[in-house]
Amino acid sequence: MFYPFFDPTYILLIPALILALYAQQKVHSTFAHYSRVPARAMRTGAQVARELLDHAGLRDVPVELIRGTLSDHYDPRARVMRLSPEVYHGTSIAALAVAAHETGHALQHAGNYVPLSLRNGLFPVANIGSQMAFPLFFLGLIFAAEPLMTLGIWLFLAALAFQVITLPVEYDASGRALRLLAAGGYLGNDEVPKAKAVLNAAALTYVAAVAVAVMHLLRLLILRNSRD
Repeated sequence: MFYPFFDPTYILLIPALILALYAQQKVHSTFAHYSRVPARAMRTGAQVARELLDHAGLRDVPVELIRGTLSDHYDPRARVMRLSPEVYHGTSIAALAVAAHETGHALQHAGNYVPLSLRNGLFPVANIGSQMAFPLFFLGLIFAAEPLMTLGIWLFLAALAFQVITLPVEYDASGRALRLLAAGGYLGNDEVPKAKAVLNAAALTYVAAVAVAVMHLLRLLILRNSRD
């Protein structure tokens, strides 16, 4: 039987953690690189987001400034888009790509995009699962309480499902962003691949998160079976 303080299954996490570290480095370096490349349209991320939202009939969705780096997000509960200073004030290809990506999420929300609706509905359970799955599982493992281990696994599955559903949501928002930027004349044909590089780097972080979660699930299953 394996125990949390002597657990050889941690080795399963190594490849996924390496991918996660690479993804974080990639998104930061790619964003930093293309933040230094001005878009010829000379529009700020806030201006582009506002114009794209207005064109889609979402004039009631405000675009707000938020602190932090790469803290940009669309909040479906408050129906607010929040952009970091580099994106809000920036006129770079990276700024426009991120602003359009968040606009893509606003359009998904307005159009009742099914994967986004599923993710939003799953969020409360996934949030509980991400916090409680491991404590419950390892309490069950230590005290040989299989129902606790099973509950922990099911809660973790909810958190994993949330991350898996996030993948099509993010890739769809990026696809919308590139189409919006090209159709609106905000990026030229030679600039679109650069914006795509920024968005692909960001998407890799979500792929890495799923990989880490899958390896954690495999660990939990191995540890439960090791009791026998």
